[in-house]
Amino acid sequence: MPSRIRNFCIIAHIDHGKSTLADRLIQKGRLVDDRDFQDQILDNMDIERERGITIKSQAVTIPYTASDGKEYELNLVDTPGHVDFSYEVSRAISSCEGALLLVDSTQGVQAQTLSNMYLALEHNLEIIPVINKIDMSAADIPGTRQQIEKDLGINGEEALLVSARQGTGVDELFEAIVKRIPPPSGSASAPLRALIFDCHYDPYRGVVVHLRMFDGAVKKGMKIRFMSNGAEYDVETLGVFKLALAEAAELSAGSVGYIIAGIKTVSDVRVGDTVTGAENPCGAPLPGFREVKPVVFSSIYPVDSNDYEELKTSMEKLKLNDASLVYEKDSSAALGFGFRCGFLGLLHLEVIQERLEREFNQAVIFTAPSVKYKVYLRQGEEIMVDNPMEYPDEGRIEGAEEPYIRAEVITPTAYLGNIMSLCMEKRGVQTGMNYLDEKRVELIYDMPLSEVLFDFYDRLKSTSRGYASFDYEITGYKPTELVKLDILLNGKQVDALSQMVFRDRAQARARMVCERLRDEIPRQQFKIPIQGAIGSQIIARETINPVRKDVLAKCYGGDITRKRKLLEKQKEGKKRMRMVGDVELPQSAFLAVLKTKED
Repeated sequence: MPSRIRNFCIIAHIDHGKSTLADRLIQKGRLVDDRDFQDQILDNMDIERERGITIKSQAVTIPYTASDGKEYELNLVDTPGHVDFSYEVSRAISSCEGALLLVDSTQGVQAQTLSNMYLALEHNLEIIPVINKIDMSAADIPGTRQQIEKDLGINGEEALLVSARQGTGVDELFEAIVKRIPPPSGSASAPLRALIFDCHYDPYRGVVVHLRMFDGAVKKGMKIRFMSNGAEYDVETLGVFKLALAEAAELSAGSVGYIIAGIKTVSDVRVGDTVTGAENPCGAPLPGFREVKPVVFSSIYPVDSNDYEELKTSMEKLKLNDASLVYEKDSSAALGFGFRCGFLGLLHLEVIQERLEREFNQAVIFTAPSVKYKVYLRQGEEIMVDNPMEYPDEGRIEGAEEPYIRAEVITPTAYLGNIMSLCMEKRGVQTGMNYLDEKRVELIYDMPLSEVLFDFYDRLKSTSRGYASFDYEITGYKPTELVKLDILLNGKQVDALSQMVFRDRAQARARMVCERLRDEIPRQQFKIPIQGAIGSQIIARETINPVRKDVLAKCYGGDITRKRKLLEKQKEGKKRMRMVGDVELPQSAFLAVLKTKED
């Protein structure tokens, strides 16, 4: 019954202890034996464990007996904290009525804390502030309460004190969830209306659809319809998430669970779609999620061009599990057929690459990432370009604009100078500076998105010893000096290595790419020049020296002309070899260019 259900998520800045708190709630709910328990239990991807971050929102149903003796069903959604996965957070929030807003007592309110809270307020969620890591020696509880009140506008005295690592305060937290978060509204007797908030693919059972029920009920054997495309299926199995999938007889209004309906056509299922009954459909679909806007673009190609069909199938299944991935078909003279993909950030790109390799056994090559530029042509036409291969000739271009962001950095005052230098180096213009208290300051910068792509986040963390936090939003386009940088290998252009760059940075970027390629490409029998060029002008060059046979080994002393004759003959042979020789680019060379760092 809906009055005994509570749907809530945990939101916070990265590394504030969301997954650890979820672990404690699951242990208290006795969903797993102590011997089977492992840290980050909801993070079921290897990458999540290795990096210590949450990438996918995960749902779990926890049974709880409150102090009044009543049994409650608590549906928890653990969310990521990194700015690249904010779309996952927005989807989790739309399926809940309440949120635990976690604040680290050693670091205080940070950039993603604010943006996630505003996201929760947009959906009218009941917010329970929670101060975590109170067992740490550096914990500043009064200061954190003050920050919650000042920065978030929430009563700091209402914040619950918790140590997720030690389990302190978890019982009080359970009681607060039951008392302060409202039960879901919705009628079990109304026509079925449920929101698809996530999916995953099971090779044996097809698509497993994750649902948040708003009205009505769904049972085994019932015929359902997806409202976006009218596809109809019979429900085979349904249930709730209890770490593993636990079957149930029905799902009714207010609950969170899954259905399996033998869906083999992956494209039929869309995250954000509404599920209704085929015989008694509801009147209007639920509002879905806002359209995702990718900010980083890169092309993916299979290492072996024969694997294109396999890669296509893998991308479909991955898209099902990661709704923020956007892709379309693409081709390259050097690498064959592939896909042009849009990502929410560079970490998102790295995660997709690792998931393709680990989960789907795909050997793939990524091209250097870029953003979407506006290019104005002399005929008065305006085109959007994110792929260097589509960049028009210099002579046709009137001007170009690049996307800018409003970057918000919250940092301890001790690192202020270094961070301002970093932002200026990245072409940032300071538009605001607010002292939040005696120790922390908020910096607001206008800067080009392309400058944030490569190493800004890493350098920000190392400059501030991990204390500075960063959040951004796209603000619009501003004029820029844009050029297309081509990389020539043995005189031939490698289209997959072309990049669009700011003119003043072109030479430094070209030199860096040439140096990386020189270290990665194996030596051949002939000399290989690697060149960076803008149009016909060469702006950087590196040379890979040939592997040469010692043709003078058989000469013991004697006339110098004989040695010279042998060397000239070898030189002629090398020249002919270079004319017909083809240079194979290893996958590591593409990755080396992808991970360029301008240090």
